[in-house]
Amino acid sequence: MLSNTLKLKKKLKLKRKARVRSKIFGSSKKPRVSIFRSNKYFYAQAIDDTRGVTVASVDGKKLGLSNNIENVKLIAEHFAKSLKDANISHVVFDRNGYLYHGVVASFADSLRVNGISL
Repeated sequence: MLSNTLKLKKKLKLKRKARVRSKIFGSSKKPRVSIFRSNKYFYAQAIDDTRGVTVASVDGKKLGLSNNIENVKLIAEHFAKSLKDANISHVVFDRNGYLYHGVVASFADSLRVNGISL
């Protein structure tokens, strides 16, 4: 029973991820910001899909910040600095199948506050 439930959850998450990802494409001028949340940490990267290259990234684990709303705002500040260093001010936000509330919304709002337009 447990195995079947986990398989179904994984399948549904992949469907959500594919549905969101099919409508989003990043370029060199406007890269795609893809996020990942684990139970402990938060990760984000800016991807140029035309070349298949990661332009900028941030790792909450390396910063020593856990996955909560206050820490994600600090992670977004670091990420905004690295995007500005790469001369990027406009991005496309890929929520990667996660619902847009809580930590995900806090990250996006903090990017906007730090001068990155989504």
